[in-house]
Amino acid sequence: MNKVHETAVSQLGHFVGGAMRAGESGRRGDVFNPATGALAAQVALASRAEVERAVAVARDAFPKWAATSPLRRARVMFRFKELLERHAVELTALITAEHGKVLSDARGELTRGIEVVEFACGIPHLQKGEFSDQIGNGIDSWSMRQPLGVCAGITPFNFPAMVPMWMFPVALACGNAFILKPSERDPSTALRLAELLKEAGLPDGVFNVVNGDKEAVDALLTDPHVAAVSFVGSTPIAEYIYATGAAHGKRVQALGGAKNHMVVLPDADLGQTVDNLVGAAYGSAGERCMAISVAVAVGDVADELVGRIAERARDLKVGPGTWPEAEMGPLVTRAHYEKVKSYVDLGVAEGAELVVDGRGFKAGAHPGHEDGFYLGGCLFDRVTPQMRIYREEIFGPVLCVVRVPDFDAAVELINAHEFGNGTAIFTRNGHAAREFAQRIQVGMVGINVPIPVPMAFHSFGGWKRSLFGDHATHGMEGVRFYTRLKTITARWPNDPLNSNAFIMPTH
Repeated sequence: MNKVHETAVSQLGHFVGGAMRAGESGRRGDVFNPATGALAAQVALASRAEVERAVAVARDAFPKWAATSPLRRARVMFRFKELLERHAVELTALITAEHGKVLSDARGELTRGIEVVEFACGIPHLQKGEFSDQIGNGIDSWSMRQPLGVCAGITPFNFPAMVPMWMFPVALACGNAFILKPSERDPSTALRLAELLKEAGLPDGVFNVVNGDKEAVDALLTDPHVAAVSFVGSTPIAEYIYATGAAHGKRVQALGGAKNHMVVLPDADLGQTVDNLVGAAYGSAGERCMAISVAVAVGDVADELVGRIAERARDLKVGPGTWPEAEMGPLVTRAHYEKVKSYVDLGVAEGAELVVDGRGFKAGAHPGHEDGFYLGGCLFDRVTPQMRIYREEIFGPVLCVVRVPDFDAAVELINAHEFGNGTAIFTRNGHAAREFAQRIQVGMVGINVPIPVPMAFHSFGGWKRSLFGDHATHGMEGVRFYTRLKTITARWPNDPLNSNAFIMPTH
């Protein structure tokens, strides 16, 4: 049982039309402090009617914002960026309080989100079209990219600042109105971002936050006035989001699950490799869509690699995210803790070798945190592709080691997996690295880089069942997703009576 403090908890609502709004549905979700296990807040869960009203507000605000010059929209983004930097300590604390990740990791998340805002500040250039003069006698042609209307973002708990900022800065800069449905597990960051956008000068109604569960999601997916939906989450939900949104005529980008592999060749610098692998596997308690969850040990490197990882995993400093020495914080909820722990139980039952068992970790060294959702780092060796702990996304601090005889077997193993989000290879061999980048069927590849998340001016997106839709997020892919192309062909004839309207112009 979780201990619930007797004191009153915060009541969180929605942000619609430039103001905080209390929920009207009567339904609420619990928000916990993962470090203590205590109930921290309750968040309103919107009804379909509440979502529809928020869409109506955004729809009313859209025309004037779309007509605002790109330069003025960029200036709002510049002010928003400055406010994010000014309030970085506050925002970082909000992330840690509700998600549980350590403060340094929360600050890194915020920084990566700010980089997308910086990218969006260049929208006067990014949204330019193309022009061709004299494509025929006295005929010119040009293109322009125009906003879609009301766009929606449905975002996960693991990055309450960064993932929403993969979406809405670009959408807003392109001239759209936006409705964000953040995770109900850690909603406070999204509400604070909405307040900062208003302070930056964004007109009321252009950006709205509606908290909720499946009822709110379905309302956004089926509302005829929502033009596009962006999603990040698990593959089953991503597939549902894509199918439902597309069936209702919406443009959809839905990023799904991952099982990211890191290939370690025998020539790799093992000191550097293990340092990177431990951070990529156990950082943020493994609750990252780009976390490394499978280490592919090639040839005779396996024994030494496993031994070094085990030594580091046993010594991980696990505790509350506010502890300055913490390397890994708690999992986000008790339910998620139980789910991840059940995967460790399953791996043992499947016959994998549990080299490091984090199931018995207790935060007794931190008084008041004994009921937090802590799981120590777990390491499995001799995992096989038939095991569920290999096939399925665990989303926790559980690293699997798969042993393969050679480079070709490593490539074949990764390409056979249903997910294709991110991958990495550690080697000193340039030819092997180049072959890996060319042959691997994965959307984001790191070469001696464990978590190859692209910078904001490139785009983030996986392959196979890690992405549904034609567009990745942010970068120029984001600009293309949140706008539609219009091409104009014009002629101003001196003598309109001499034109023949029945002939297709060819010169």
